[in-house]
Amino acid sequence: MDEEIDIINRNTRIEKLKNFLISKRKQIVSFLIFIVLILISFFGFQEFNSRNKEKLANKFNMLVTNFDNGQKNLNNELIEIIKIKDKTYSPLAFFFLLDNDLITSNEEINAYFDLLINEVSLDKEIKNLTIYKKGLFNSDFVQENELLSILNPIIKSESMWKPQALYLMAEYYLSKNQKQKSKEFFNQLIEMENISPKIKLEVQKRLRSDFSE
Repeated sequence: MDEEIDIINRNTRIEKLKNFLISKRKQIVSFLIFIVLILISFFGFQEFNSRNKEKLANKFNMLVTNFDNGQKNLNNELIEIIKIKDKTYSPLAFFFLLDNDLITSNEEINAYFDLLINEVSLDKEIKNLTIYKKGLFNSDFVQENELLSILNPIIKSESMWKPQALYLMAEYYLSKNQKQKSKEFFNQLIEMENISPKIKLEVQKRLRSDFSE
């Protein structure tokens, strides 16, 4: 008897489930179509990005090759790559221009630094490296407050580029003959725990040679 009741109950549940699926078939089909479209869109977008990345890589490599072969008028094409705001090739294009003195306007150079720092989704430490390079570039002609403003995001962080930023500020103040401020930054470097032995040794040499009583 109990077995018969179980069979009846099971059949009842199956029938209820069947009726539910039939009554909701339009919604279920719509949901499945929606999921399929989402998957197609996702993988299509991934493929689109992959192809664009490959095209960008080929274009950048071609420009570098053309430059090595003597073609120098590549600024506009490299600037186009910067403005695409790709996290890999926009920085590469900008630093290629900068390292080869293809742009010399301080205003233009800083505008591209700001674009990379503020508008491109750079990896964290690549962004910090870009901030440090902006500080290094500007250190020859800006006032201390402006240089500190540039470097503070690194100085106040635990970035791997923090020692370089502190060292740059120490050297900046030393070049201005502001020895007390310079010494403060060198001392911050000495007190750091995670600092390379090479940098620490160099700081100790500078303190002995430039700040000995």
